Amino acid sequence: MAIAVALVGIGQIARDQHVPAIAASGAFELAATASRNAGVDGVARFADLAALLDRRPDIPCISLCTPPQVRHADACRALDAGRHLMLEKPPGATLGEVHDLVARADARGVTLFATWHSRHATAVPAAREWLACRRVRRIEIDWKEDVRRWHPGQEWLWDPGGLGVFDPGVNAISLLDAIHPRALRLTRAELAFPANRDTPIAASLELADADGTGIVAEIDWRRQGPQTWDIRVFTDAGDALLADGGARLVIDGSEIVAGPAPGGTTLDHEYASLYARFAELVATGASEVHLTPLRLVADAFLIGRRVTVEPFEW
Repeated sequence: MAIAVALVGIGQIARDQHVPAIAASGAFELAATASRNAGVDGVARFADLAALLDRRPDIPCISLCTPPQVRHADACRALDAGRHLMLEKPPGATLGEVHDLVARADARGVTLFATWHSRHATAVPAAREWLACRRVRRIEIDWKEDVRRWHPGQEWLWDPGGLGVFDPGVNAISLLDAIHPRALRLTRAELAFPANRDTPIAASLELADADGTGIVAEIDWRRQGPQTWDIRVFTDAGDALLADGGARLVIDGSEIVAGPAPGGTTLDHEYASLYARFAELVATGASEVHLTPLRLVADAFLIGRRVTVEPFEW
């Protein structure tokens, strides 16, 4: 029997990914939504999460898709009401917020699932297995897209806590964290802030592991033309390209894992996998919260050299 789940925050990512993933999951049934401005046809709608929790005690699971700046308050409401909770990435505006949610979930004995959809990309298992028995010499991340194409009019991304270019850039970091066999730390960052915005539009990062592996990342929201979401790994026994956000794996020129089937998208697989994992966690009473991606982004803001670039307008 499918588990009732409520979706909170009906924006672009909820409509494009969460709604179809829930519909196709088999494990969940979309029983209600909570959003100020939107809903889903044929599904009970509430203006906010507080009203939903009060009137629908029969819904055990909440999937939260609101912007990170306002997510903590709703996350606390859901956990305090004893509901299992799935968080869209990033899991919060600060590390402190997420630590608080972990403690609340533990205290109430409910599941907390802080998702990073890129960790569920198609080629991740094969890339992780291939890297496990090799010495990595260098990693180059090229993550460049057009903000006007992928996030049209989403002003919250430019407000403090909205992460700016790290909203997509954290996907690259979470993907790297999923495949790299050793712990990562940030050693240098340069962040480009538009003169009229409070979050960066581009970032250059340098990271390392315990072996001193050189890792560089170029993340940019100003890319026009072909969009790029690639990680190149150079090892002592061959080189690999993890392309298209983790959908494809090419090793020494041979494609090992192909991209999505015609008509599908990379995210279709990732969000289906997220809901499958959420169902597993709820069934076993476990939680899953990986904080490395958010920690590395926070470190970039802590030690990053800030440079001012031309103003950004939609």
